[in-house]
Amino acid sequence: MNRIINFLRDDEGATALEYGLIAALIAGVIITAVTALGTSVSTTFSNISTSMAGATGTTTP
Repeated sequence: MNRIINFLRDDEGATALEYGLIAALIAGVIITAVTALGTSVSTTFSNISTSMAGATGTTTP
């Protein structure tokens, strides 16, 4: 009976679960930020490419 009571009081699994949830939340935030930043950087490089092609009179493939 004491083993069952000790098992129910043990909170090590809860701590591991909490760390897993925090890691998942941080990963989600990083993925969202990288996606938004990637789109912005892609747009910036496209604008630069267009400006350079217009300045030299050539077109990009």
